[in-house]
Amino acid sequence: MTTQSLYPTLAAGILLFSADAMAQVPSPPSDTLRLSLEKCIEIALDENPTVKVADMEITRLDYSKKETLGQLLPTISFGGTYSRTLEKQTMYMDGFGGSGGSSATPGESGADGEEGATRASARPASGIKVGRDNSYSLGFSASMPLIAPQLWKTLDLSESRIMESVEKSRQSRLQLINQVKNAYYTLLLAEDTHRTVLESYDMAKLTADTYQKRYSLGAASDYDVLRTQVALQNVEPELTQAVIAIRQARLQLAILLGFDTGIAISPTQKLSDYEETMYERALQLSTDIKDNSDMRLLDIQTRQLNDALKIQKMSWFPTLALSANYNWTAMNNGSPFKNLRWTPYSMIGLTLSVPLFEGGQRYSRIKQARIQVEEMKWQRDNLQRTITMQAEVALDNINLNVKQIASCARSIEQAERAHTIQKESFDIGATTYLDLRDSELALTRSRLAYYQSVYNYLTGCSDLELLLGKDIPPTAKPL
Repeated sequence: MTTQSLYPTLAAGILLFSADAMAQVPSPPSDTLRLSLEKCIEIALDENPTVKVADMEITRLDYSKKETLGQLLPTISFGGTYSRTLEKQTMYMDGFGGSGGSSATPGESGADGEEGATRASARPASGIKVGRDNSYSLGFSASMPLIAPQLWKTLDLSESRIMESVEKSRQSRLQLINQVKNAYYTLLLAEDTHRTVLESYDMAKLTADTYQKRYSLGAASDYDVLRTQVALQNVEPELTQAVIAIRQARLQLAILLGFDTGIAISPTQKLSDYEETMYERALQLSTDIKDNSDMRLLDIQTRQLNDALKIQKMSWFPTLALSANYNWTAMNNGSPFKNLRWTPYSMIGLTLSVPLFEGGQRYSRIKQARIQVEEMKWQRDNLQRTITMQAEVALDNINLNVKQIASCARSIEQAERAHTIQKESFDIGATTYLDLRDSELALTRSRLAYYQSVYNYLTGCSDLELLLGKDIPPTAKPL
């Protein structure tokens, strides 16, 4: 095979491979869901398992508080017992005989002494059996705390735990919103990147086809054909990578929305749509961290520690409880089911408990609780400084991204003008293919840099909103 016949064959093979690469470009199926960012957030808040678990935890702690409250109410129970006596108790009485013999007083004589000895000898020396064969007891018992300082203060601790669970549920929502936003922005970046690379691919393919036609007419060299074909082939890996990025972004977003991974999601916006509102949005951003979820959780935990400290102090106070019983008892001999005579029995009483000394345990527990409160104060100060620094850095990065977006937008305009000039010059033969290709690459890089800057700005705003604890849409369920 000659060199002249090799070049057309190679060019045809490259074009065939390019056609296969074009077939890999994703086209949305007919059942694709077109969703806006707001709709994605609404669906995620309704369907995501993490949010549902957080809401269920709030319900669980509410029942836990009711359980604690129930300890202040009377406790009533009903019970019954039955016992069968196997061996009855024996009772001995002084002066009425025993195992030692006669109980007559020493020195007694005459008729009286003889009569006493006779009576003593007539009584059994083994004692008297007492009790019945069967014993029954049925009745009600009730108790209620009247003075219980520790129990009263435990209700405040239960309330703090509910507040902590509510804040954790809010934190889960904020994190989910942030994840959905970033996944949505990632999908926008992947699609815009794919669109840009595809335009670069189309331009490279058009140039390669042009040189192939020129070569067939003898107006182009073999080197020009190979150079354009190699340039086309160099774009194809980037195109394949962009296709994979779109699939991965759709999969990640579907998982966050609670969808099946086979459902395709297509966004209704583009990254360039956010440029119109970025200046107004950037001006509205602040570094106020009062709604930061970590700070609010730390404040609630500090309140819990203060409540725990008060509970430990309440352990020095006395407690008073009321108790009452109403029972029926019965006893008989022989058969357990005959000759039963039930007798009622009732009582009411108060139980006072005054703690005096426990070996210093209460004092040590109070000291531990105070140290934990002091530790929490230091942790809060450190967390506040850290979050404030992070918010300021994030705001600076957002402002920098705004400037980069404006710069990249101007760069795209200049690159488009330069490419138009180079293309017109190339069509009339006033410039070389290398100059045209350089202008194409410069335009592609400018567009990719623009989309990356918009993506960085959007994700930066989303992360700052998460840090500040803001931006829960009104579609979210009330806590």
